[in-house]
Amino acid sequence: MVFAVASNLFSDNVKILKSEVSKTAYQGVLIALGSIIIATCLVSWFTTGSISIEGVWSAQRNNVALWILDSIPFVFGIWGQYSSSIIAYQAGLIIMDKTEELRNKAANLEGQTEELRNKTANLEGRTEELRSKAASLEGQAEEWRSRVADLEKNATHDGITELPNRVLFYDRVEQAIAAANNQNQNQILSVLLVEIENLKDVDDTLGRTSTNNTLKKVAKRLLEINDSVAKIDGNVFAMLLTEVESSREPEELAHYIQKAMEPAFLVDKLQLTVHSNVGIVHYPEHGEDVDTLVQRAGVALHIAQKSNKGYALYDPSFDVHSPYRLTLMSELRNAIDRNELDLFYQAKVDLQSGSLYGVEALVRWHHPVHGTISPDEFIPMAERTRMINQVTHWVLKRAFQDCAAWHAQGYNLKVSVNLSAKDLHDPELPDLISNIGRSVGIQPEWIMLEITEGSIMTEPENALAIIEVLHKMGYQFSIDDFGTGYSSLAYLKRMPLKELKIDKSFVMDILTSDNDVVIVKTIINLAHNLGLHVTAEGVENQTILSFLKENGCDVAQGYYINKPLSLLNFNQWMADSKWKPIIIETSQQS
Repeated sequence: MVFAVASNLFSDNVKILKSEVSKTAYQGVLIALGSIIIATCLVSWFTTGSISIEGVWSAQRNNVALWILDSIPFVFGIWGQYSSSIIAYQAGLIIMDKTEELRNKAANLEGQTEELRNKTANLEGRTEELRSKAASLEGQAEEWRSRVADLEKNATHDGITELPNRVLFYDRVEQAIAAANNQNQNQILSVLLVEIENLKDVDDTLGRTSTNNTLKKVAKRLLEINDSVAKIDGNVFAMLLTEVESSREPEELAHYIQKAMEPAFLVDKLQLTVHSNVGIVHYPEHGEDVDTLVQRAGVALHIAQKSNKGYALYDPSFDVHSPYRLTLMSELRNAIDRNELDLFYQAKVDLQSGSLYGVEALVRWHHPVHGTISPDEFIPMAERTRMINQVTHWVLKRAFQDCAAWHAQGYNLKVSVNLSAKDLHDPELPDLISNIGRSVGIQPEWIMLEITEGSIMTEPENALAIIEVLHKMGYQFSIDDFGTGYSSLAYLKRMPLKELKIDKSFVMDILTSDNDVVIVKTIINLAHNLGLHVTAEGVENQTILSFLKENGCDVAQGYYINKPLSLLNFNQWMADSKWKPIIIETSQQS
């Protein structure tokens, strides 16, 4: 089709050019004819003296030159026609070539234009894709900004009431103390601890949701009284009063708080009445730092629980051992740096195999004046302050190091480490344990983290979240002193437990108390039905050990096996004892 069109175009161009050239040839022929006529007439004139037909004919007949001249128009005509054809044909070819060249260039340009269009479309597509990715990244960035903001808020605010938490409250008290000191005035600051005494009854009766709703309403009512309110524990709020003009002012406020808590709260269509107690301390009269103030406010709160008024101002007489305890609390800050803390180990024996199953790490404080101090004395003090974090860090690091050393020697020992209630509410605990574990080279399955029932029941959702994180990391959990705390099977079944420990108060008297026998057997059956190992504490003799073995208890621990020993003495005991640890094969260690 294209070839036919091109041929027709070529033919038309040749005809046009040929007709143009033929006009010139015709003009030449006409000029030649005119020249012949003029020449003939002139010949006739010169030969006859006139121009006539006879003279013209005579000239044409007799003059050879005219004959030659007569042939010239025919020559011009033929040559012109030939030349016009050649010229027209060549011109047509040139036009055809140029046209084809232009057509090719046009096609190339069209191809380049299409290519540019495609590239432009691709660039537009890439641009749109980049815009989409940029929008997606911006969305992700916004999401991360929101998460960071949430994390920052969670680090300083209570997740239920959205009030400042212990960390932020302590910081505010420290700032208020610094400001009071800078003003060089005898300014009085007061810290009030407000406890909702019957909150556990609400939780046990109505559940966690109603408890949280109650806490929110209590927080709102407290904020209406004073805007410097924080929630520092599961059922304890704190309030900071600055620029106190009279020492009676905080007591009047405490009385007002009691009155404000009396009207019932409407929670889930129920009228709930809460019972509050308030402990009060003054700065600087009762302490010069936030830890001391909060600790003594807690002592006052304990007295308020027994008072008819429901509130109490701290007095040194409230704490019989005040000088001794305060000295210990102050010295505990430096005990770690002075290497006064030590870990003792008590064996845990597998009753079925008779092998050494593991050990429990127990912290001791070797005080230069008071001698060895048990954890029952200084751990509660540490928990009331922020010292518990440093003690926990030290215990974990030392226990993990000893565990790694035993495994390096080929001893397959599981080391149990106790965590306090405060530890389970520290969001940094999983990172702390993970970092220590990596630094000393232990496997998480070598460690058993022991927790008490009471530590779970205080803000259980937060505690369970931290337990779940550690469980996913591979660490195992044991419920310590089972049966002595706020037992809750609802939370027990939700926890990723490995072990349940029967408190020694039930074990030590099983030979003389039928009730304790029933309790121990019931706990063993309950634990096994839940898929848990059972460890019995307080094994004092062979008879108790045999009873536990006969009734299916898995592990035993107590003075009959060994008393808590320092690392050096425990290693010596282990070498001499009839209960030997399982030896890890070389392939297993690698």
